[in-house]
Amino acid sequence: MVVVYIQERDGAFTEVFRTEVVLNSLNPTWITKYTITYQFEIVQILLFRVFDIDTQFHNVEVKMLKLEEQQSLGEASCALSEREESVPSTHSQHQGKLTVHAEECFSSKTTAEMTLKCLNLESKDLFSKSDPFLVISKVVESGMSIPVCKTEVSKNDLNPTWKPVFLNIQQVGSKDSPLVIECFNFNSNGKHDLIGKVQKSLADLEKLHTGREGENLFLPTPVGHDNQNKALKSKLFVEKYSETVQYTFLDYLAAGFELNFMVAIDFTASNGNPRLPDSLHYIDPSGRLNAYQKAIYEVGEVLQFYDADKRFPAWGFGARPIDGPVSHCFNLNGSSNYCEVEGIGGIMMAYTSALFNVSLAGPTLFGHVINRAAMIASQSLANDAKKYFVLLIITDGVITDLQETKDALVKASDLPLSILIVGVGGADFKEMEILDADKGERLESSTGRVASRDIVQFVPFRDVQNGPSVVQELLAELPSQFLAYMRSREIKPCS
Repeated sequence: MVVVYIQERDGAFTEVFRTEVVLNSLNPTWITKYTITYQFEIVQILLFRVFDIDTQFHNVEVKMLKLEEQQSLGEASCALSEREESVPSTHSQHQGKLTVHAEECFSSKTTAEMTLKCLNLESKDLFSKSDPFLVISKVVESGMSIPVCKTEVSKNDLNPTWKPVFLNIQQVGSKDSPLVIECFNFNSNGKHDLIGKVQKSLADLEKLHTGREGENLFLPTPVGHDNQNKALKSKLFVEKYSETVQYTFLDYLAAGFELNFMVAIDFTASNGNPRLPDSLHYIDPSGRLNAYQKAIYEVGEVLQFYDADKRFPAWGFGARPIDGPVSHCFNLNGSSNYCEVEGIGGIMMAYTSALFNVSLAGPTLFGHVINRAAMIASQSLANDAKKYFVLLIITDGVITDLQETKDALVKASDLPLSILIVGVGGADFKEMEILDADKGERLESSTGRVASRDIVQFVPFRDVQNGPSVVQELLAELPSQFLAYMRSREIKPCS
């Protein structure tokens, strides 16, 4: 019998499942299946323990068996995101080998496409009509709402029809899972006003479509401690509703597509002298990681499983390498010929040694590193490689080349590339929010060209200190950015 465990956040393993008992066999094949939710943004460690069940217990139900009464035949563990070829085989004649077959449940490939519109929205702006957009959230067990999708902002419009939204049915739970649809008035300061909301499942929204009916929005009004809902004249309509089977992120991985990780680190003087404990670049002799090391580790730890050779391009910017002018994109390993390092450990070592071989300078320019990453992505695209690139930029400050950065991002939005920006330290990161289209509108270049898709995610790292959730939030959008790119180019997994 095999017993399967999952590692919890605190490191402890919890039993989740037991197979049936296969009698009298040294080469058993178990049939019982177990369904687990795949979460791209965390490393999910599985442990498999194999037991020999004594003859006297053969008629006992497996879940009633006491494991301490059975003989252990060994154990093996792996991450859910590890691929077959990346798990080193330590198989020898004296060891058993466990083969685990994992496949995606078909339900997760069904995607609902909806065109939503509202009528008679209330105006929230004094001198113009509202600029509405919708946020669709799933309700999780704890009662919290987790945003899964949002529309674009419809400017100056009280009767907006938005572009179609795509919702993966498994991503929201099921067709009957409750969804909260909130309509907000966009404000450039990031404080958006709630115009109204509704709570409906996908099944309810499909009914609204077939019945050609609208649903009144409501506003929660706090009355004492009871939340009374105030019904509004505004209505939500589902203009179109259809379900299709779409290729999933896992389909592309199974077909051999990779995510290639790259990192760029800010070496500007505002980080403080690396030799002093109050510097963001201080290397603590006790081994405690600084914010830069933490960000590299937390993002790299997840992405490394999707990169076959684990050779990562790593750059620094905003410093003066020995005997040279200030560079806004230098190889972290000190080489003048190649930028790659081996594994996450290689990035950490190159970062530490760079701190002692460059002098911190400025200003903070992103354009150079973005263009360098874009060049690698562009060459890969020309070679028809099955690769998608993820550039992590870690910075302590406000960028001084905002327009050049926007231009570089707009140009890069057509490439197989996503950019994660982590802000460390106490600076005001408002500028960064502008680069992340989640917080507003699509980026526009100096020539007026609009980004073809949103490729930037930004988080301030000070929010991260309480746990890994912010880095998870940063990574959680990557599969959908990857899919948006593949679909826009009509790249199929099998091609």
